[in-house]
Amino acid sequence: MLSSNIKGVTNGFPLKIQVEKVVEKQVEINHDFLRNIFPKIDWKAFSDASRIMGYDEMPEEPPEPSVLESNVEFLGKFHHALLELHLEEGALLCPETGRKFPVNKGIPNMLLLEDEV
Repeated sequence: MLSSNIKGVTNGFPLKIQVEKVVEKQVEINHDFLRNIFPKIDWKAFSDASRIMGYDEMPEEPPEPSVLESNVEFLGKFHHALLELHLEEGALLCPETGRKFPVNKGIPNMLLLEDEV
């Protein structure tokens, strides 16, 4: 959900991902959280990001919300892509300017330079 806030940028979302290292961290699944966050997700950005991070289990088109009530397997895959995959090293790139925001130890540095503010 991060976006580029460089002065003059009108299309700062979604940031492109440049992967150097992805880590998986186990997180306890919370079905209610997944059902509540699902409608807020930009599905194309999410499914593209999961593929770039090496996880091909998310469909390109968003499933019907009813799937969240009945398909435990899908919930598990959604949970994994959303909460357990972490960009440890790499960069986030502004889709409009190509500006790289480095990611080190899982933390993106989104600070802007003086001329970008």
